[in-house]
Amino acid sequence: MAPTHANLHGMRVAITGGTSGLGLALLDELLARGAHVAFVARDARRVAQVEARRSKAVGLVGDVSNKDAIYPLALQISGLLGGLDVLVNNASSLGPTPLALLADTNCEDMETALATNLLGPFRLTRALLGSLTAAAREYGGAVVLNVSSDAAIEPYATWGAYGASKAALRHMSRIWDQELTTQRVRVLSLDPGDMDTPLHALAVPDADRASLKRPADAARAFADTLAATLQTMRSPATLVGEQA
Repeated sequence: MAPTHANLHGMRVAITGGTSGLGLALLDELLARGAHVAFVARDARRVAQVEARRSKAVGLVGDVSNKDAIYPLALQISGLLGGLDVLVNNASSLGPTPLALLADTNCEDMETALATNLLGPFRLTRALLGSLTAAAREYGGAVVLNVSSDAAIEPYATWGAYGASKAALRHMSRIWDQELTTQRVRVLSLDPGDMDTPLHALAVPDADRASLKRPADAARAFADTLAATLQTMRSPATLVGEQA
């Protein structure tokens, strides 16, 4: 029997960058809605701390920018969750810190931004595509959510490495969404807006925190979108209509 989707109860979800900011807020939101969640982050101590306080979440230590870590992570995610309905590619890198003009950006910092923000999501999605399409075949749909940014659209000075990598991620999401339509896998790219997170503080240390969105609010909106997307894809009317 397919799981209930309105509140994400029973959904199997993987989140990268799950120990702080939006990733941690989304972890808590999805757990509250009854999802089974595996989260990935680089810092083993932080992973252990977050996992210890959330008995229904499974933490995995890994760096999505490291291509050699991708397939072990994918195998662990699928094995621990027993499949996968939703993948959230949230882990991000600013590139150079403090932020720098493109002319002053080291090639290594640009490579880090691309490896984390573009190649990491590409590799992990590709590695988990078998699990996602299996869930789509069994229940009617699966979702990949790539976390974007307004820097993917607006050319902000000094945000070059981050913006360019997020722009590429946004367009890759649109292409993959088209290519995976027949397999009933949606690939979404959503911008949560400027949030009060450690990443934003690193980028803009003197920002007025009171003017920034709470990660919990963005996480709630993201979870609503995931629930609505899955509900539409997996509804009996949709499935019957496509089979007619």
